[in-house]
Amino acid sequence: MRIGLDMMGGDFAPTEAVKGVKLYLDTVASDVHLVLIGDEQQLAPLIAEAQLDQSKYSVVHSSQVIGMDEHPTKALKEKPQSSISIGFHLLKNEKIDAFISAGNTGAMMVGTYYSIKAIEGVQRPTISTLVPRENGTYGLLLDVGINADCKPENLAQFALLGSLYSKHILGVPDPKVGLLNIGEEEGKGNLLAQATYPLLKESKQINFVGNIEGRDILSEKADVIVCEGFTGNIVLKMAESFHEIALRRNIQDDYMKKFDSESYGGTPVLGVSKPVIIGHGISKGTAFKNMIQLSQQMIESKLLEKIKESFVVVAKDAQQ
Repeated sequence: MRIGLDMMGGDFAPTEAVKGVKLYLDTVASDVHLVLIGDEQQLAPLIAEAQLDQSKYSVVHSSQVIGMDEHPTKALKEKPQSSISIGFHLLKNEKIDAFISAGNTGAMMVGTYYSIKAIEGVQRPTISTLVPRENGTYGLLLDVGINADCKPENLAQFALLGSLYSKHILGVPDPKVGLLNIGEEEGKGNLLAQATYPLLKESKQINFVGNIEGRDILSEKADVIVCEGFTGNIVLKMAESFHEIALRRNIQDDYMKKFDSESYGGTPVLGVSKPVIIGHGISKGTAFKNMIQLSQQMIESKLLEKIKESFVVVAKDAQQ
């Protein structure tokens, strides 16, 4: 198993990326080989200082970096030797089995769409976020930003993708799916919610439990919560502010610490044919370590194969 890591992406790269690699190699027993993509001149002293096991990694040189504020499509076209461009080239040509970056999110999404494509039947790939709950478990909220405007069919697919992720990565046997809405009753909400509800209710591949209100997001009422990316991103950013407020007020609480983005690393792009993990721009060592571990989980669980199989079933059901 070979996992590619963009060492130049993120506000604290490459220093924190190297720290994350060391954390992973020191604490996770695996046969994973890490492919570190970045400027060799900058990486060499950091790797030497970290004393990484040379048998566990290799370095692929990149002479360019896509900045966080650059136009995604233009940057990918004009910077073919950037760490993100090289990462997708390696992934497309099966030189690596997964690709991780905390760099320019737009460039990561464009690279994903044009390099490895969506799984057949998936209309729109999606990204999610983990939702910490008081009992120590995690729910899943999706979409959280790349699909601001959606059709009911998109949300129905997000529900299936989220269910499969919850089951095979988070270990929830029969994930409960809820539709984020302004009321519990069927028929509530805007036109999108009203049209999505019957699709979720009729689906044979998910365990739909009805509408979920905002106050239920952090509860155990649903394991997978579905919404369009406009609403999801607002919820995500508000949740991240809980941790920031706790830090500013010096509140020491184990539950509030779970809202730190470092604790879960990054989010996979669900619905594409190979594992792509997008990290927060402020990712530090722990986040990089967790992103590598998530990539490993996705490969070992054969999550993408299970998604492909599920969408074949969806296509057959639609034909009947």
